[in-house]
Amino acid sequence: MNWARSIDLIQVHCQGEVGKVIVGGAPEIPGATMLDKMNHINTIDDSLRRFVTFEPRANVAMSVNLLIAPTRADADAGFIVLQADRAHPMSGSNCVCVVTALLESGKVAMREPETVMRLDTPAGLIIARAACRGGRCLSVSLDNVPSFAEFLDKMVDTPRWGRIKVDVAFGGVYYAIVDVEQIELDIAPGHARELAEAGIELKSLLAEQIQVEHPTLSGIDEIAYVMFRKREPDGAIRTCTTLRPGRVDRSPCGTGSSANLATLLTRGEISVGDRRTSRSIIGGEFLAEAIGETEVGGRRAVLPRITGSGWVYGTERLRISDDDPFARGFALSDSWGPQVDLLG
Repeated sequence: MNWARSIDLIQVHCQGEVGKVIVGGAPEIPGATMLDKMNHINTIDDSLRRFVTFEPRANVAMSVNLLIAPTRADADAGFIVLQADRAHPMSGSNCVCVVTALLESGKVAMREPETVMRLDTPAGLIIARAACRGGRCLSVSLDNVPSFAEFLDKMVDTPRWGRIKVDVAFGGVYYAIVDVEQIELDIAPGHARELAEAGIELKSLLAEQIQVEHPTLSGIDEIAYVMFRKREPDGAIRTCTTLRPGRVDRSPCGTGSSANLATLLTRGEISVGDRRTSRSIIGGEFLAEAIGETEVGGRRAVLPRITGSGWVYGTERLRISDDDPFARGFALSDSWGPQVDLLG
């Protein structure tokens, strides 16, 4: 078998959310910065993204991270998050997967008890501190990009649920955060399909009623995800981020947890130094900390630190063949959900 053209990946999950890491074989992506490269994938050539995120090589409940040499001198590595709908500028769970893969594969030298890594992303520089022991990456703390609230208690009209309140905040991407009781559901595994469909429906409605544009990062001008939120009796915040074409994040969502921290800071519910536990639909947890405060485009912003763990579970090689009839991949509604046509 001829493997002259192939893509090598490390298989990793973070609290159950799969975030594979491309470590070899990917084509060069044009662009002077990581943001330029992401915009190239989204607006000019999405063939690699489709190849690695669609069937028959992938499934709906996963992401793939494209490892790229950094475009800035102060970074050790760079990456772009590839998902079924598009390339995204940042993801906490995927960043944990990238750091874990780099360290446990030896592509970045592991130093015990802590390895510090600086990552170039389209959203900005991420500083990762990995707790390491016995050749394993036990956990990763991410100093995420400044996160801020764009709107609090924004009223949105919906055909199904009437007028509901939505918080819109940036945590590496833009989120619409909705208290889940407003749609009369609970964040529980048995409601995952209903939550996914509700989130995709709301995303479409929000695109008609709310406009966002990051003040300094060009091309980041949409609400990427709808995240449902619920306060737990022990003070934790249970989250459920919904992703196109219709699935839920298995992890507690690092960028979503950062966005939620920003809403709490803006409301005066937390101060610098405070912590909150984010808990996923399947019970996985991240620790979200407010380690500082700054300003972004005139908006009060929190400096978030997100801590979670990832696990390497295998390796994978994808063969590239010119005669493959499904090089662009495909998606079917039996597993990808009724909104699969949104993928184009």
